[in-house]
Amino acid sequence: MDTLIDPRFGRAGHILVLDTVTGSVKAHDNEQNVNAAQGAGIQTAETVARLGAEVVITGHCGPKAFHALHAASIKVVLCAEGTATQAVEAFTAGKLVPTENPDVEGHWT
Repeated sequence: MDTLIDPRFGRAGHILVLDTVTGSVKAHDNEQNVNAAQGAGIQTAETVARLGAEVVITGHCGPKAFHALHAASIKVVLCAEGTATQAVEAFTAGKLVPTENPDVEGHWT
């Protein structure tokens, strides 16, 4: 939880899943998508959905990943800086709200 938020949703090295009831956190490796030639955002969105997430907090989210998350009823919250702990605290305090649109073009680096 002390790691910085990765600005690239689909190419983040790990996905942290926080259970808001118990407070437990599990890190899931996303290495297969870090250097993927294409489809990293969609594949990461599928992983997040499979993990049962209801909200994603990420630095930025492109259109394909955003639409995949939206189709799975997963809210996208943008937080371009700080640690995972700071992002969760800001979200819990109502300082971060879900976005209605992707904030970067596809294949953003």
